[in-house]
Amino acid sequence: MLERALAARRTLRRRALSGLGLLLTVLGVLVVADAVVTLLWQEPISALYAKARQDRLSGALRAEERAAPTALERRTLIKLPDQASRISFLASELEHRAREGSAVGRIRIPRIGISFVVVKGTSSADLRSGPGIFPETPFPGVAGTTAIAGHRTTYLAPFRHIDRLHAGNRILLRMPYARFTYTVTGKRVVAPTNVRAAIAEVGYSRLVLSACTPLFSAAKRLLVFARLTATAPLSGARSGARSPRAPLRAHAHRAARRPLGHPRRGRPS
Repeated sequence: MLERALAARRTLRRRALSGLGLLLTVLGVLVVADAVVTLLWQEPISALYAKARQDRLSGALRAEERAAPTALERRTLIKLPDQASRISFLASELEHRAREGSAVGRIRIPRIGISFVVVKGTSSADLRSGPGIFPETPFPGVAGTTAIAGHRTTYLAPFRHIDRLHAGNRILLRMPYARFTYTVTGKRVVAPTNVRAAIAEVGYSRLVLSACTPLFSAAKRLLVFARLTATAPLSGARSGARSPRAPLRAHAHRAARRPLGHPRRGRPS
């Protein structure tokens, strides 16, 4: 009887050890698979979260695009003399009322095949949802530099391949009030503490993309610079005297520049 009990215990112990070994093997395979997928593509777990956030933000952005100007905004728009000043006004209004992490536009880069909803802000929480506009820079349409940060290996890795951009490539930003076309002029690698390099004004309207480099490291920041080359007004920014499809050249933007704020510390990769 005792021998049978001992034998049964040994059998249960062997089965438990065998099951534990199988479980550890499966976990090891999953860890290796996750590392391989991250190396070749991006981190898959965070990608699922970011995909859900992007889907939700797309709906919020469509609602913002369909929203009519308020009565106060309409009265102000009527008084403004041209499309450039109306675009600048609507850009400032959206920047003022948008919450941190909310959808404010969409970025498309044909050269690397990306299209992502852009959010306001660059905190860790903001960038889990998508590329984010630096709080120290104005929204597109206000004269100066607009800077956007994004991840390269996690949370859908929207900026993973911005290192492939070259002079002449286009970057398209669609905001609820206008479409902006930027043309890449160059790239630069800087220290992560050199926020000034990303947000400095240069005498013309431009876009700066920022992401950690090299891949899987936050040692440096890769900056891609692009000059505003065309603007097409939407919604309340349109003028009755001009066709809605006629683009404004970049030099038409003469809105007053605002002073730079204090940079926040650190930018996630």
